[in-house]
Amino acid sequence: MSRLPLSFASTAVFATLLLLSGCAQKPLVSLSASPAPMAATQEQPPSLQESTVFSHQEEFQQCLESLRPAAIKTGITDATWQLYTEKLTPDLSLLPRLNKQPEFSQPIWDYIAGLVDDERVDLAKRKMASYDSELTQISAQYRVPREAIVAIWGIESNFGQNAGRLPLLRSLSTLSCLGRRQVFFRGEFFATLRILQAGDFTEDRLKGSWAGAFGQTQFMPSTFERVAVDFDGDGRRDLIDNTADALASTANYLKLANWVSGQPWGIEVKLPEGFDAAGESRRNKRSLSVWMQRGLLRVDGMPIVVASGAEASGVDTPPTNPVTADTLAGLLLPAGAKGPAFLVMRNFDAFYSYNAAESYGLAIAHLADRIAGAGDFVTPWPTDDLALSRNQRRELQELLLKRGHTIGEVDGRLGERSRAAIRIEQERLGQPMTGRGGMKVLLALREQ
Repeated sequence: MSRLPLSFASTAVFATLLLLSGCAQKPLVSLSASPAPMAATQEQPPSLQESTVFSHQEEFQQCLESLRPAAIKTGITDATWQLYTEKLTPDLSLLPRLNKQPEFSQPIWDYIAGLVDDERVDLAKRKMASYDSELTQISAQYRVPREAIVAIWGIESNFGQNAGRLPLLRSLSTLSCLGRRQVFFRGEFFATLRILQAGDFTEDRLKGSWAGAFGQTQFMPSTFERVAVDFDGDGRRDLIDNTADALASTANYLKLANWVSGQPWGIEVKLPEGFDAAGESRRNKRSLSVWMQRGLLRVDGMPIVVASGAEASGVDTPPTNPVTADTLAGLLLPAGAKGPAFLVMRNFDAFYSYNAAESYGLAIAHLADRIAGAGDFVTPWPTDDLALSRNQRRELQELLLKRGHTIGEVDGRLGERSRAAIRIEQERLGQPMTGRGGMKVLLALREQ
């Protein structure tokens, strides 16, 4: 892979430092400094906007030009490269997002609560009924349960409603030249160019997330090339406007990720007193017989494997590969030994591979179970400040607006301005100034 020219690398470092210094001026995530009363209502001045931070378009083009030989080797023609890269400009607003992905930056209970709530479960059931015929065929063909497919659809784009609005070429070219993981994003940038060259989509239709995922089930471009299917036989693999293609492609992804038909993704378990979990993880798989010998039980106190071979309730068709004493599983403790504990199997790994974060895999698995009729996890999360559902987050935002904070749209997403307003209210209420929207601040504001 070609290296960045020295002049471009220097500019990139300077741009990143400027951007970080701009972020440091915002008292939105600092836990030590008290914000000014109007911090939640003021926008950052335009002095550090993209046109100022990265004023040398020539340097960006230098980086892109250094990538041309590698791109050509992947099947991209000179004409395609010239057509789609000559007018590209970098989007520096993407850089802070590289280190602020919610899968890694939120407490697990907040992350799960925002993705798996009654609102999403109810909508998932309605969507599943609307596409009953298609899902019946897809599930039978790929041997993947409909609940798992619909859960990914719901979490990735809220059933096609929020598939992203950023141009893929701009996002991926920026991330190919700036920030970390450049090698990964270059591969996705090249894949996007090949998709355009093949005529799968026009450039104006290829919009998605900041990281380049697109369509109703948010495939990365290289995943689209490798996995997407034309389910309805119209001659196109369309994840953007064709829901059946998107659902079938997702099922195909799980199948190729070694989905085991008839097995659950995992079992919620109870750890014995004094259990030593050192060195255990979802990767370190042992047979269920070993886990039983070490004293683990299902969370209801029943044996992990019973004589009938019954398996955990959840998302699957009648068992063809039931849980047995020889089934391999790893121990997942997403909040430590004091929180919910799970023995996770191959199907959890399939979920994980969709977006490499254990919190994401658990959210998909839990939503799929909820759609299938299961309840919440039995073991509570180890926190005294319960997480809020999306509906409760919208209520919190309404209360912040009533107190005069300008936080933008009431959408259930507690972004920077909402968190800054929460910190102001927490200071007034005598609560720790974390900026986190939990049950304590919601209940306190309800009483005002």
